[in-house]
Amino acid sequence: MAENGEAVRLEKLRLRAPLLRPPSVFCLGFNYKSHAPELNRPIPEVPIVFLKTSNSVIGPEEDIILPKVSNRVDYEVELAVVMGRGGRYIKRAEAYDTVFGYTILNDITARDIQAKDFSLSRPWLRSKSFDTFAPIGPIIVTHDEIGDPMALDLELRVNGEVKQKSNTREMIFDVPTIVEYISSFTTLEPGAIIATGTPEKIGQLKDGDVVEAYVEKIGVLRNKAVSER
Repeated sequence: MAENGEAVRLEKLRLRAPLLRPPSVFCLGFNYKSHAPELNRPIPEVPIVFLKTSNSVIGPEEDIILPKVSNRVDYEVELAVVMGRGGRYIKRAEAYDTVFGYTILNDITARDIQAKDFSLSRPWLRSKSFDTFAPIGPIIVTHDEIGDPMALDLELRVNGEVKQKSNTREMIFDVPTIVEYISSFTTLEPGAIIATGTPEKIGQLKDGDVVEAYVEKIGVLRNKAVSER
């Protein structure tokens, strides 16, 4: 709505990230049945959790900067949970009561740096937390509007070509299990984001690529990849 009270068409607006500086950005690794095998990793027995820094967050239509220090930057479409009241020691049966809603997160990753750090038993923080490496949006859809978050189609397109396609029912650990697990060792604050993992067929982004991450009932998160100057 404009200041004069007139309606403004959505396509004329530039949306920002629905959460500009979330208190924390948790992510899950290898949480789709098809993803772990493509990276020669075993199916995890407990959730594999890592962090992105909050200053890696950008919104729709903002550029993903491909850093000079990496030769392989990948896309990863993910359903992201946005915590409502949050809490500590949340029981699985009560998990959905603490969730505000859901959005999309594209878990951009410097794959070559991740591989090097992994081989040296280092954490993934560096490869996951370059500036612009956490596009989120375009909106947050509340939990009641989503219904069952474990039955949503996901898709990722690069320059219009479908690269990833799956459904959240393929997750190894569902949303209540993830919330219970993370809250067992840290407080989930209101506004915290939990990216729930990506399906198979991750791939590289190159300068000029337009990447579109889609999750059913939420929409499309669109960004352009641009080489660091």
